[in-house]
Amino acid sequence: MATNILMPALSPTMEEGKLAKWLVKEGDTVKSGTILAEIETDKATMEFEAVDEGKIGKILVPEGTEGVKVNAPIAVLLGDGEQPGAVDIPAAMKDIGAAVKAEAAPKTPLAPAGGEGGAAKAATGEGAAPKPAAAPASDGNRIFASPLAKRIAAQKGLDLSALSGTGPRGRIVKSDVENAKPGAAKPAAAGAPAAGGGAGIPGVAPLPDARLLYPAGSYEEIPHDNMRKAIAKRLTSAKTLIPHYYLTIDCNLNALMAVREKMNAAAPKGKDKVPAYKLSVNDFIMKASAMALMKHPDVNASWTDTAILKHKDADVGVAVALDFGLITPIIFKAQTKGLVEISNEVKTLAALAKEKKLKPNQYEGGGFSVSNLGMYGIKNFTSIINPPQSCIIAVGAGEERAIVVNGKIEIATVMTVTMSADHRVVDGGTGAKFLATLKQFIEEPASMLL
Repeated sequence: MATNILMPALSPTMEEGKLAKWLVKEGDTVKSGTILAEIETDKATMEFEAVDEGKIGKILVPEGTEGVKVNAPIAVLLGDGEQPGAVDIPAAMKDIGAAVKAEAAPKTPLAPAGGEGGAAKAATGEGAAPKPAAAPASDGNRIFASPLAKRIAAQKGLDLSALSGTGPRGRIVKSDVENAKPGAAKPAAAGAPAAGGGAGIPGVAPLPDARLLYPAGSYEEIPHDNMRKAIAKRLTSAKTLIPHYYLTIDCNLNALMAVREKMNAAAPKGKDKVPAYKLSVNDFIMKASAMALMKHPDVNASWTDTAILKHKDADVGVAVALDFGLITPIIFKAQTKGLVEISNEVKTLAALAKEKKLKPNQYEGGGFSVSNLGMYGIKNFTSIINPPQSCIIAVGAGEERAIVVNGKIEIATVMTVTMSADHRVVDGGTGAKFLATLKQFIEEPASMLL
């Protein structure tokens, strides 16, 4: 019996993904464990394995298709003895195929309602069979329209609520907007919300579509990929819904730099004379953060509507900047790991992130994050909290500054650390005590061994 191959949920938060590449074709025989496709989520590209054995009877969603919903049929798997032609594609699968075709279809002008012969053909039933009335394209305040249709409507100043959709279940698609007559839809009100830009956030006025403010041809339009969409949605929600406050402290790096130099010089070398490790200042900061979290468990916590979750381990994320976005892989149980282990693990995770090969269990969760822009010469900055975490530190560059020690002016390498904290979870005094402990570990690296 034929079965549907559905779009998998490759992470607990995944709602849709891009079918990046099919690794099988129609007619191929597959077994349990056979790699069927590569699925691109907002964070990574992962392989999708077959669960059952059979023959690929029909590929419903072509590779390169974005926005495929979780549990949507993407292919048909045939059972023993079944032939592709003998299997009916379920209605749900037809909807998917229709949606893909509708978005990709070229613009087809509609026959004018009062055009020559139009009324006669309608009366006599000549020409194409009449289409059933489209389902409503809206439900209350929600408009069912494709992202592309929304963009075109914003550019043309059209009110989507006044249009009828011809897509699956009455969805407004590209052709509906392109074929809308000037008088068929009322113009959108000045400053009408465009897709994104704060739309859908209670109490937040959406921003106008920036394309309305610039002449056509004066810019290059680069469509959002899944990662950029997820970053925008997640950070907008975090900054809007989490009550941030900020604490800043300066750390003397002289002792840490001296210890780091000695440890790197002592690193064993292989036959290729390459050191077994090379510690960075950030490795020390990661370790110091983990140790400070264990001393201040109230900071190592997450907010829920019914309770605060205090984490038993120091799972510390490290922000990795990529050409296509930002991701924060996690060093789990960092309090149990030495500097060399942390250093090597950070390098491994960063390499996987750049290849979009991270798995969800390598970047989801965590209790705390470190964002370091010191290598770019940034002195100080603030970061947005990465939920479900309640705190993140922003680490600036170490620079020589004049400081006062025992009444005398000395030159030291000083680094500024700014912590963003969720005030629902971490009170100001608690955050201040945590930063003081972090400062102690950084300025006295040997104390991390106690």
